Amino acid sequence: MAKKPRMVRVMLVGLGSVGTGFLRILQRKQQELSDRYGLAFRITAAADSRGLAVDADGLEPAALVALKEAGRGVDTLDAFLPGAAAADLLGQAPCDLVVEAAPFNLQSGEPGLSVAKAALSNGIHAVLADKGPLVLAYAQLAAAARRSGAALAFSATVCGPLPVINCGRRDFVAAEITRFRGVLNATTNFILASLEQGKSYRQALQEAQAAGAAEADPRLDVEGWDTAAKLVIVANSVLQTPATLEDVAVRGIADLDAGDLEAHRKQAKTLKLLAVAEKAANGYRLRVAPAALPADDFLAACNGWEMGVTFDSDLYGPMYFKTWEREPGPTAAAVLRDAVNIFRRV
Repeated sequence: MAKKPRMVRVMLVGLGSVGTGFLRILQRKQQELSDRYGLAFRITAAADSRGLAVDADGLEPAALVALKEAGRGVDTLDAFLPGAAAADLLGQAPCDLVVEAAPFNLQSGEPGLSVAKAALSNGIHAVLADKGPLVLAYAQLAAAARRSGAALAFSATVCGPLPVINCGRRDFVAAEITRFRGVLNATTNFILASLEQGKSYRQALQEAQAAGAAEADPRLDVEGWDTAAKLVIVANSVLQTPATLEDVAVRGIADLDAGDLEAHRKQAKTLKLLAVAEKAANGYRLRVAPAALPADDFLAACNGWEMGVTFDSDLYGPMYFKTWEREPGPTAAAVLRDAVNIFRRV
């Protein structure tokens, strides 16, 4: 007789492309999650910009996806709680896991920061796809997780499906990472490739926005702040060095044009928006800037919608990783990966 899967009650905060992508995967992979991992995920609460809906018996993923595709919010559901906020109800709502996929906010980190703090303080595991809370309050969130014993996972925040965080935290045992480099933003990489093809900066940006890959505020991408945010997360979680955005020297690609790329191409080099952390006497030097890379550099071969990273360490030598991501599906899958890894351990 098959063993009944463990039920995981989920509060999903954020029903944008990543949140709805997560719901679609739950629909598609329900049986596999049960058979391979002994888990069943039930959405007992869902929040979007219009409010919060709670149903202990579960909100159907397919119904939530259809709701958002129709341009409606959770305020149209029978389970809607007028005036309720997700952070305020944690500890009261039926919830074992918070999945936080709200829009990226570098000014306040909200609403994700309050939600993550409340979850971890109440001993509720948290999986984040939202970079803002980690960039602004990594130390606070990590401390809250340690105090309560709750898990904090966020592999989706750096290069979506690419296991940058998981590999960096798990697999460099006893090693000193001397240098980390990354092409961490697929939108800017696509724009640079388009400029190489002779397109204008404006045309390339419009194509990235039309594909739904650019941040809601494209300045986060093209001015380098999305890349810098990811570098801060890597610095804190992988390199174990406290860092904020103020510690990163940042220059984006908004002032580049096709002529800049052509000049480097004549020298057999290609421009990439590069994040770099280099070991120094007092930690790491952090920077984000366009860099002209020779053709034989691994990151020079990250083309279009690809992202990639390299690690150099004293024990394991150089390690290279690359992925392709134009759509949010792989990032949503990384959210599920974190959730499964939490609950198959506990």
